Amino acid sequence: MKILFLACLSPKTGNNTTAERIRSHIEKAGHTCELRDAREFQSSAEVAELLSRHHFQSALGIHLFKAGRFLLDIQIPFGIIFGGTDINEDVKVEQKRVVMEQVLLKARFAVAFTEELKKEAEVFMLSQSSKIYVQPQGVQTDVSDSFSWTEFLKSAGLHTEHVNDLRVFLLVCGLRRVKDPLYLADDFSEWHCDDPLNVLIIIGPKVDPVFTVEVEDVVHRTAGISVALERSQQELHAAMKRCFAVVNSSVSEGMSAAILEAMDLGVPVLARNIPGNASIVQHEFNGLLYSSPQTASASQATDVRPGKTLVL
Repeated sequence: MKILFLACLSPKTGNNTTAERIRSHIEKAGHTCELRDAREFQSSAEVAELLSRHHFQSALGIHLFKAGRFLLDIQIPFGIIFGGTDINEDVKVEQKRVVMEQVLLKARFAVAFTEELKKEAEVFMLSQSSKIYVQPQGVQTDVSDSFSWTEFLKSAGLHTEHVNDLRVFLLVCGLRRVKDPLYLADDFSEWHCDDPLNVLIIIGPKVDPVFTVEVEDVVHRTAGISVALERSQQELHAAMKRCFAVVNSSVSEGMSAAILEAMDLGVPVLARNIPGNASIVQHEFNGLLYSSPQTASASQATDVRPGKTLVL
């Protein structure tokens, strides 16, 4: 079967990684899958014309609005995968919700990565709940053998003789508002001032250029917080494996690939208590959940790995 797969493909983002992983699985199953960036298209008519010209037999999209709206006029069967922000955020906007309801009505099936995301979708689109299937994500990590932790820290502006003593908290995210990377900045900075060995490094692609400037400006004048240049997936996994804990501060998540990757690497996770995170992080078992910067600061005294708790 020849399948067109639409997703938002900002380089080195979780969405891109997820889409590439799904495409790979589809092709290993014996199908042809062409992955295209949904932002290439201006209308569903453009997608319909592409499908006709290249004789695609079915289509798939990630995100009910960003990809789904371009599938409304096509004449072949399609499925849709919830992205997270579509159900958690976009559904609150009337114009977007109307479009997403139409997409789900026409789709053959929909996939939610978590039971919680399915339940959230059912609040707004209950009539289509029989179409929604829960399929948790899987991840695969690949650590670079040539990665230098010291050079990584220097690139993030950290110059110290006590490299091995640092407790580096790594916040992995594309720089956009929904990821809220500055949520913990003030409290982390205060904690750093009490103990300079505690630092927070934000790493990820500059998805929103305007917001990136805001983040870099705040980080420049905040002690204990750094921004690192984005890295290849293998180098990022190496940095995650070397850090003290991976941090998530998102306002909304479907299922965070960074959290899953940290777990796969055996790295402690400190995650904001939102439904998408709470679906995979069991507090004080395979990670720590926090509901405010203050509770995050309290949680930082504990190193939690699956089945094991170590008090610092």
